[in-house]
Amino acid sequence: MPSARRLGAGPVVPLTRPALLLRRAPSGRPRPEHMADYYQLLGLARDAGPEEIKKAYRKLAVQHHPDKNDGSKESEERFKEITRAYEVLRDPDQRSVYDRYGEAGLSRGGGAGAQGFDFNDALEVFMRDFGGGGFGDLGDLFGRGRRGPRGPEKGQGVRVRVAVSMKEVVHGAKKTLKVQLLDTCDRCAGAGAEPGTQAHACPTCGGTGEERVVQRSVFGQLVSVHPCRTCRGAGQVIDSPCRRCNGDGRVRGEGEIEVEIPAGVSSENYITMRGRGNAGPRGGPRGDLVVLLEVEEDARFVRDGSQLLYELPVTVGQAALGDEVEVPTVDGRDTTRVRVPPATQNGTVLRVRGQGVPDLGSTRRGDLLVRIAVWIPERLSAEQERLYRQLRAVEDEAPERIDADRKGFWSKVKEALGG
Repeated sequence: MPSARRLGAGPVVPLTRPALLLRRAPSGRPRPEHMADYYQLLGLARDAGPEEIKKAYRKLAVQHHPDKNDGSKESEERFKEITRAYEVLRDPDQRSVYDRYGEAGLSRGGGAGAQGFDFNDALEVFMRDFGGGGFGDLGDLFGRGRRGPRGPEKGQGVRVRVAVSMKEVVHGAKKTLKVQLLDTCDRCAGAGAEPGTQAHACPTCGGTGEERVVQRSVFGQLVSVHPCRTCRGAGQVIDSPCRRCNGDGRVRGEGEIEVEIPAGVSSENYITMRGRGNAGPRGGPRGDLVVLLEVEEDARFVRDGSQLLYELPVTVGQAALGDEVEVPTVDGRDTTRVRVPPATQNGTVLRVRGQGVPDLGSTRRGDLLVRIAVWIPERLSAEQERLYRQLRAVEDEAPERIDADRKGFWSKVKEALGG
């Protein structure tokens, strides 16, 4: 029989998480001192909007670009830092994770993290958003050469939701998902052209997929780069489109994808499956598939992190004299027995170790917290009433006064969990 004891404060084990999973951190968790604050790097308030973020980054990027600072290593590092900050804050999903869990949450979520984000990545982000997005080709401003042809367009990401039972939270699960996706056309193999024909270079852009407009500015030569109007950025023109996909290179279909859900997840988790989303047009790479987890509630329990809370009704006799009672468990067994000590007060919390849910990324399970609720029958039989009157006649101890200074159940639980 699992041991039970009165609730006492114990150490709180920090949650660890596997790659591909992002979990909301407890509110108020301090960010490690050595990690820069992305909002401070860009000089932004935490509620800054997308346009404010873009404007602040552009200003700082021009200021700290190494080509404007004689190749200074300090400027290069600063340029990389502010670009990393911009790349995170511009993306709603990454920003949400960062706001909740800091840089550690991003690196554990299957992304590169700050350590995997190098100067070349920073340049790519900079050129992507400000080389062809209407702000002018700042690569030319800094003396850099013209970009090469645009690569194939990446397919759009796909989001699916999957329900997870509390039992699956305890043990983990493998699920097969049916997903509506855009797949590579099997007739033209994604090329978009009718078999036996092929695309040719766009006469307007010469196959680059871009049109460039040169302007003079106070900074010097400013080149605005836009997707080609003729080929829409593809760099190629198809004279005989595929009859099956109408030249897109993709057809809609249904696919089955297996996803492994680790134990300890919550509804704040999602799993990113790289390259499992929609195929890109005309042979472009696939986007990502994001699996949003929705943990189903169990009416018997309240979950608090890795702890499960259960309210156990007992009779006056059980509370006064003590007893062994059965309580349900969440992991497949019907019940486990818990000892209620004599003179147990209403609201007392007992702890059953190892009967909660696991920490995410760990085999260690939390505890089941059992709150005692002393039950008084609404209607007494004649015999019960006679016995209660006899008990009242011999009671010589006044009940303890309940006042505002006494802690409630949730206060006890939070104190025990270190919160």
